[in-house]
Amino acid sequence: MSIYKACDIRGRFGTELLPQHAEALGHALAVLLPPGSLIVVGGDGRLSTPGLRASVASAMAQGGLRVLDLGTVPTPAFNFARHDLGVVPGVMVTASHNPPDDNGFKIVLGEMPLTEEEMGLLRRSMETSARCERTGGSVTATGVLSRYIGSRCSVEPPCRPLRLVVDGGNGVMGAPAVEALQALGHDVTPLFIDIDPGFPGRGPNPGTPGALEPLSQAVRATEADLGIAFDGDGDRAAFVDERGEPLAPDRAIALFVADALASSPGAAIVYDQKCSRLVPDEVLRCGGEPVAERSGYAFIKTTMIRRRAPYAGELSGHHFFYEVGGDDGLVAAARMARLVADRGPLSTMLAHLPTYATGPELRVPVASGRDATDVLDGLAERLCARYQISRADGVRAEAEHGWGLVRMSVTEPVLTARFEGRSEEELRQVQTDFADIWPALRSHL
Repeated sequence: MSIYKACDIRGRFGTELLPQHAEALGHALAVLLPPGSLIVVGGDGRLSTPGLRASVASAMAQGGLRVLDLGTVPTPAFNFARHDLGVVPGVMVTASHNPPDDNGFKIVLGEMPLTEEEMGLLRRSMETSARCERTGGSVTATGVLSRYIGSRCSVEPPCRPLRLVVDGGNGVMGAPAVEALQALGHDVTPLFIDIDPGFPGRGPNPGTPGALEPLSQAVRATEADLGIAFDGDGDRAAFVDERGEPLAPDRAIALFVADALASSPGAAIVYDQKCSRLVPDEVLRCGGEPVAERSGYAFIKTTMIRRRAPYAGELSGHHFFYEVGGDDGLVAAARMARLVADRGPLSTMLAHLPTYATGPELRVPVASGRDATDVLDGLAERLCARYQISRADGVRAEAEHGWGLVRMSVTEPVLTARFEGRSEEELRQVQTDFADIWPALRSHL
């Protein structure tokens, strides 16, 4: 599968993503940006990241760009640095939540996320080996982490101290989050805090089935009020309640929705189209305007900015806050802690939410993009007699009794699928309707 995704670059290091891709990206950006432009570069804790970060920085400097190298930082700290330093463009070397052997590049050219058209322009430049040789380029080490932590501590007002367990997942957000949450007055028990490129604790993706079990055990053992887990680069957050029960991502979104609309009455709230119906239900209950958006960081952030939404949520664990300009796992953690401190146990805050029968997100491998297209076309053609079909992103089929969504992942060669019904029986009916057309789904149900 191509390393060029809709809005970033990502692949298995050494076989798909190679050191020369970093050099090619650096030269492509030097061609695209005006001579002498400042650009920020950061990277996560993966084994291949330092070399890739050095290669892309060196190539940009050869092309006459002035590179500010942040070193090893979470992606939210990279985004903070751009605003703090007054520098718009940047490259973050990370594969986010992908497996340990993967790596990639998140690229920023403007205030809005990279578009598919801009990604296509960079790809063409990289594939044609465009090179730019100019004088005046440089690479300067620039520290930002302490300012990032201080800034994020100031976002939340003081609240009652809690007992927290923070699971860093051996990624780059663990230690900064512990420092920030302790500075806010909380008693923090650390778990998998040290950066380790092998991710021995539980892997870089807290959404993997069973990944939160060590956190759940630690919450119960310490009688903590809340457990918090981050992905590999710290822009996603997942939560465990005081009983050690993982909180479904769309229920976390619903809690942030209510908080956002309490201070921004009537505002638009942007949410991932994969979310349960309980999310738009909660937006309407709180007096807001629900705005569904296709799944994917770039699409949701762009709509949040355009609609000036105080909050946006993605099912994968990205939580976007307008006051910090985007998604930030640390802000999500501090905010959830404040909600628990102010309103009581996390489990009781969810009591009013409707209960739908919602299946987990399923990931079904596909051999090629052509195979994925054939599956989606077949579903749309054969489900339209019983469901209302949307092709905005994959195939979403909705009826009164429930809905299903199948779409191509933007980061991996899989089709992702999610289903919901008003009851368990109706959920099974939706799943069966899809599986009768797409047999490969059946073994994943």
